[in-house]
Amino acid sequence: MQIKDITSFLESWAPRALQESYDNSGLIVGDGNDETKGALITLDVTEEVLDEAIASNCNMIIAHHPLIFSGIKKIGTSHWIDKCIRKAVKNDLNIYAIHTNLDNVSSGVNQKIAEKIGLADTRILQPKKDTLLKLTVFVPTENKSKLLSGLFEAGAGEVGNYDHCSFQLTGEGTFRPNEAANPTIGKSGEDETVQETRIEVILPFYAKFRVLSAMRSSHPYEEVAYYLSSLENINQEVGSGMIGDLNQSQSTNEFLTYLKKVMNLEVIKHTKLVQDKVSKIAVCGGSGRFLLETAIAAGADVFISADFKYHDYFEANEEIIIADIGHYESEVFTKELIYENLTKNFAKFAFRLSEVDTNPIKYL
Repeated sequence: MQIKDITSFLESWAPRALQESYDNSGLIVGDGNDETKGALITLDVTEEVLDEAIASNCNMIIAHHPLIFSGIKKIGTSHWIDKCIRKAVKNDLNIYAIHTNLDNVSSGVNQKIAEKIGLADTRILQPKKDTLLKLTVFVPTENKSKLLSGLFEAGAGEVGNYDHCSFQLTGEGTFRPNEAANPTIGKSGEDETVQETRIEVILPFYAKFRVLSAMRSSHPYEEVAYYLSSLENINQEVGSGMIGDLNQSQSTNEFLTYLKKVMNLEVIKHTKLVQDKVSKIAVCGGSGRFLLETAIAAGADVFISADFKYHDYFEANEEIIIADIGHYESEVFTKELIYENLTKNFAKFAFRLSEVDTNPIKYL
């Protein structure tokens, strides 16, 4: 099996097109055509993790956080990132990052946190707009089943928990082939009328070229009549954070104690406990300050995230309880998430969970 076999699966689960503009997900070091000996899954890439991969005979490292996050103008010998790059290259290690694209899918980082906490009826806290397209295409009615099958196989027609979704309307299509045409139906220079079906399907923007290719290959005409429209619809399957409900309300102190246990926390930094009981919980792995107002507007009792600055805590405004559990602590279970999904799809391949604690923050 090659590196690209694993990365292709990861990108079918969390497409790189869904990463934030500042991010650097993907194959950061290496060659997708290399054969894989083994893959080590980690939150961060450090020298210790690289040594672990070498000792474990793993030539692939799958990390949540990218080793290279911003531009590098030179590779020296003193900075830790430089050392990691040099060691990876010398030892033919392939390093792949699946970062904010995994944050932004409904089955990603935040769903794993919600699962650990035991939240029910979960939904994305801040769904994204402008991530959907509508394809309208006209096809002879007798050929519509083949065309629909191709579109659905390419990823069109999925709406939430439903797939194979389409709208169809039958009417008459007219055309006249010129002398250079090679028509499936009709003759050059003659007007033709055909019973056609207008098909409309929704698709994610990142599947555009795949869906259009499937459309052309499964359509009988040499010139396909279609158009694409951008949609402002909110995509409930893509976005930041997650919100859900506890199975039953808990006292605030009881919940925070429970949170420490299930998330394996040493400490929780939190704002004033403004409510006696809590039931609606919002979460965001990593740095979630940008979602605080959204969590308040959604009626969350507690917002669990990380990396709040001093003045950010005042913005809770006694409307919500901020529970800052730490960046590493909020995302460390992402390793399990990646491992679970990979082992389901590559049952005979050796994936390993890194045993290195990469948390740069220590507590007394």
